[in-house]
Parts: sequence; structure tokens; C-alpha cells
Amino acid sequence: MPLRPPAGFISAFYDPLNNPNAPTIGAATAGDVSASVAFTAPTNVGGSAISAYGALSTPEGITASAASSPISVTGLTNGTSYTFAVWAINTYGPSAFSASSNSATPAVPDRGLFGGGSSDPTKNIIDYITISTTGNATDFGDLITATQQTGACASSTRGVWAAGVVTGLTFLNVIQYVTIASTGNSTDFGDLTARVIAVGGCSNSTRGLFAGGFTEALAYVNTIDYITIASTGNATNFGNLVAPKRAPGAAGSSTRALFAGGIDNTGSESSSIVYVTIASTGNATSFGNLTTARYLLCGVSSSTRAVFSAGNPQANTIDFVTIASTGNATNFGNLLTISSEGIMGTSNKIRGVFAGGADGPSQNVIQYITIASAGNATDFGDLTAARSTGAGCSDCHGGL
Repeated sequence: MPLRPPAGFISAFYDPLNNPNAPTIGAATAGDVSASVAFTAPTNVGGSAISAYGALSTPEGITASAASSPISVTGLTNGTSYTFAVWAINTYGPSAFSASSNSATPAVPDRGLFGGGSSDPTKNIIDYITISTTGNATDFGDLITATQQTGACASSTRGVWAAGVVTGLTFLNVIQYVTIASTGNSTDFGDLTARVIAVGGCSNSTRGLFAGGFTEALAYVNTIDYITIASTGNATNFGNLVAPKRAPGAAGSSTRALFAGGIDNTGSESSSIVYVTIASTGNATSFGNLTTARYLLCGVSSSTRAVFSAGNPQANTIDFVTIASTGNATNFGNLLTISSEGIMGTSNKIRGVFAGGADGPSQNVIQYITIASAGNATDFGDLTAARSTGAGCSDCHGGL
């Protein structure tokens, strides 16, 4: 370990008698091609105030600086294990390096969340999984209120749930969010434009959309609302669906959001798929049709393919479409069991994962598919509690 930072951090007034002491290293936390390095500033700052702190990676010698803890180090290689040392600098020069941090390995985000749902009583549970592995879900925290028939969307950092109904048939317009990388309870985000249940939610990296639903006045909704995921606040009207829909499934890419199935205002199950361009407000356009009409289905996606599964009437059907082109859906395969309604979905760009649902009693089964390859679902593990009509999201779905 060198005794001073790289060239460029050495002052022309370098004086080791007035240099600061070394910072005390804290935890290094890996991100996607990045790491956050925490530290504690030294008590002895030397002959003048500390002007900056630096961090150095081992291996690769990548540096970064900040005015205070933590230091964000970018340009790292996913899958490579790094340690970090930190130094301080003042007018007279740099401190010695701190001790080395713990090892941190950057990786592409890969966390899926399942929130809320119904299982007598309604749940406020949020579970999480690592999508690229198999195994049982782990408790993440709680929603603000126990809710079902909700919609969800996410960016690479935030998971967002909107609308729903609580025990006693109280409809909600609340929007709430969590920081996906850290477990904990949800926080208030704002409100939808109306109190509704059974909305479909999807997003790209910046904008979340919630479409359709059913109001307290027993009216079917064709409204599409949108939010900017990185900032809190009330939703804004985006446009309308082609026709009012309750309980559509939703999935999309970085450019398009698709809403499929649902119940229309005649009370009949629908097979229609419609789409919007996420970056541009406006009304939806017809895309095609599912292989069978159904509602309370869910959607997942890669960057190119949207997959819609399950639904009511009882179905274990999985359909798919190519997002960039319009047309009717094609049969993908089947779920492990017939799930009549309310299955929850999450995905990374390779796997789609489906959880819960109801076939009589609510279920806790989690199952997955490889989105690029048609075929039947495979067992993944179990939720922490059986439930249906919640909603799933992830930090690595096809819209990111």
C-alpha cells in the first residue's frame, strides 16, 4: 500500500507535519459497476481544514473523491471483488491511507419484490427474492397499509405500489415506495388521480404508469396515470386506454408499456392488448389479443418480450408478444398449477418469476420461466405467506 495518493493529489505546499491523519475506514457496499465507500473523518485534520477525501480500489487502482463520506467509486467491473482505502487531503498535502475496507463485488441489480395481497385478512407484507437464483422469499418490510388489488412498478432503485383496497372495502389512491437495495417499510409517495382498485402498473427507468381499475362508484376506468419514480408527488393524467378495463396485466420495455386483458365495462373478460409510448403522454393504441380472454393476470418482461400469465377464468396459460411489433400473443407454456387470479410477477431481463395466486385458497408458490425460451414454469420456492392480488416489481426488469 503506497503512503500517499496518486500524483495530482499532492499540493505544492506539501508538508507532512501539517497533513491530516488518515480517515477510519467503514463499509464498502457494492452497486452496479460501482461501490459506495463509507469512512469516518479523522479528528486531527492537520494544519488546515480537510478539503477532500479520496478512495482507491484494489485491484485496478480506480480513484474517486468526495467532500464527505461516503465516496462513490464508479467504473468498476461487475463480478470483480474489490477492497478500498481512503485518504484525506488539506492545503499541506495528503494523509496516509486508511486500512483496507471489506471486500465488495459489484453486480447488476437482481432483486424482485412482492407486496400486499389477499389471504383473509389482506396483507401488508413485502417479500423479496434474488431473481437469478432459486429459494424461498425473505421478509423485506411492510406496506403503509394492508392492501390488495394493487399495481406496482419500479426503477433500478425504487419499488412503487399504487391504489388497492383494504379490509372493509375502503378504496385507495395512495402511492407508496421503498428503496429496493435496503430492506424496510414503505414511505408515502403521493396519490393517484382517483381512488381505484385493480390497476396495471409498469415502467421504464424514469416513469411509472398505472392504468385501468374500478372506482368506489363501481365504474370501470380507462385512465392512465403517470409518475416520475425518482421524485415523490401526486400522479398526473397520461391519457386513456382504448376502453375501460379492470384488472389488466402490464409489462413493457424502455419505450413501450403494454396493458393486456382485464374486464371491460360490459362485465366481460377481455383479450385485448393495448400500448402506449412511455415517454409521450397520450391515448393507448390497439396492439393485438391474448390467446384467451382473462383478468387479474400479471405481466413480466425482458427488454424485447412481454409475457402475460394466469388470470380468471382459471388459467395456467402463459402468453408472450414481441414488444416492438404489434400482433396477437403466442402461447408460451403453462404455470405449475392452475391459478385462477391475482398472481404476482417480477423479472430481470432473463427470467420472469410468478408468485402466489389463488385456486380456491391463496397460494405461496413461486415459479419461474426463461423469458427468451418458451416452455412451462419451474419451481422457484415459496413466499413467506400465501396470498393473491398483490403486485410485484424489480430493479432489473425489461423496461430498464
